[in-house]
Amino acid sequence: MNFRQAIIDGLAPLTQLPVQAIGDLLEIPPQPQMGDYAFPCFTLAKTLRKAPPAIASDLAGRLGQSLSFIDRIETSGGYLNFFIDRATLVSQTVRDTICAGDQLGLSDLGKGQTILVEFSSPNIAKPFHVGHAFTTILGNALARFYQHLGYTTIRMNHLGDYGTQFGKLIVAFKLWGNEAALNEHPIQELLRIYVKFHDEAKEQPELETKARDQFRRLEAGEPEQIALWQRFRDLSLLEFERVYQRLGVSFDNYNGESFYSDQIPAVVDWLKQKELLEDSEGAQVVRLDEKNLPPCIILKSDGTTIYASRDIAAVLYRDRTYHFSKNIYVVGTPQALHFRQVFAVLEKAGFEKASECIHVGFGLVKFADRKLSTRSGDVILLEDLLSESVEKTLEIIQKNAALRHPDMTDLDMRQIAEKIGIGAVVFTFLKNSRERDIVFSWEEMLDFEGDSAPYVLYTYARARSILRKAEQEGAAYQNCPDESLRLLASDDEFALAKLLESFGPTLEKAVSVHEPFMLVRLITSLARVFNKYYHHESILKTQDPNLRAARLALVDAVSIGIRTGLDLLGISAVERM
Repeated sequence: MNFRQAIIDGLAPLTQLPVQAIGDLLEIPPQPQMGDYAFPCFTLAKTLRKAPPAIASDLAGRLGQSLSFIDRIETSGGYLNFFIDRATLVSQTVRDTICAGDQLGLSDLGKGQTILVEFSSPNIAKPFHVGHAFTTILGNALARFYQHLGYTTIRMNHLGDYGTQFGKLIVAFKLWGNEAALNEHPIQELLRIYVKFHDEAKEQPELETKARDQFRRLEAGEPEQIALWQRFRDLSLLEFERVYQRLGVSFDNYNGESFYSDQIPAVVDWLKQKELLEDSEGAQVVRLDEKNLPPCIILKSDGTTIYASRDIAAVLYRDRTYHFSKNIYVVGTPQALHFRQVFAVLEKAGFEKASECIHVGFGLVKFADRKLSTRSGDVILLEDLLSESVEKTLEIIQKNAALRHPDMTDLDMRQIAEKIGIGAVVFTFLKNSRERDIVFSWEEMLDFEGDSAPYVLYTYARARSILRKAEQEGAAYQNCPDESLRLLASDDEFALAKLLESFGPTLEKAVSVHEPFMLVRLITSLARVFNKYYHHESILKTQDPNLRAARLALVDAVSIGIRTGLDLLGISAVERM
């Protein structure tokens, strides 16, 4: 039962407010003694011509007769405070959670709507460094959230596979490229010659002219340039795919910037028809003075395209192809101005879905120290970071295995370390508001007692261990009857049930503001309260068999909540550790 929705439905006919408005106002009080839900009556004062306290008192009397699951309703300073009957909430929530299983929080909220999520988007021929981790991990989580809520979700990897840098690479490869090195370590070789190009160009500025010429030839579709570009692209994708597999990330579409190159003329014609293009020192621009934005360049003075023109072409193509409801860009906050310009041009040109193009920005990645095992100098490869995390996790597991799991093989430990190590990195990127900078600390990331993936994963493994022991001892808890579940009445049991009951609403709220940390905090709270409960109650040794079955059912529900939350974040759970 969705208690929150039932309260909203009960308030709707009495307040004459839209359901959405009531949902926006209904809140969870900061202190348990203030109720499980609270509704402020201040917005009703004008329409009902009463003081908020009087409105609250009147609504309390009328609602108390219709909401059978409510223990009591109290009023305080214009607020309605709802106290849900504990036994009803706990028993119903445990039952609903177990029935839902991995579909906990599943919804048809997005039925009939297509969401495009563009994320990762690395530059071809350049290392996949830790800076790409934020967009990749954040975008993957958001795509999973949207899909779980019933949206048709298309994952877009808008590869950086075009632009003047490819003219530089072509020139550099012709001058200094090493075929054997390219085949063996493509990204390292391409990075080497790219760096060399810039070093040499300081003394030979004519190299820049040659690079621009090579890019013009590439845009013109000349075979030699196309063949080299395609090779660089294919080799880079092979390297990237290895990282994506470790992270459990996949894409539905790899159309990069190059895909839209031949669509630019249509964009230019469209903007000309709208009488928006102006000449600015040889470049073609759209002025955005009314938005207090600098002009958006569509074509450079030499006639070549730019990020903005390719992004506009991409939006128009995506709408024709997918008829999207939202087109989301998970790209760093420093690109905010670029997206504001692109969206402003679309709006000015009369594109109806300009407001449904959304930039989801995020902060920077920093390190408390630089003591990482990386072979790439100033560039910290994401794959190196993942491997470092896995190796450090393996060391911790190996130290504890002899005491906790003497039967655990080396292969078992390595497989568990891979999941926990990767999960630790993912968790670190998602545990705070996305606009906050991330400062990596190995101690915090791999802390089995702190707000970390290892802590949450260990809690899940502990819960599963309890259930395995229960089955070994023949302590049945499946299909636990409602009358037994109603025995769960302690503060910790009620707190766990309230957290589980909030899973769906939390997921919906997280999607509405594109903030996965809300779900991270929910499952971290579940882990903390469960560990407190575990130490307070001897679950398996409970003498009353009905209460023991109910407590085991609660443990099962908690494990489902944690596992489902981790999966939505892109973290694989482990059954033991």
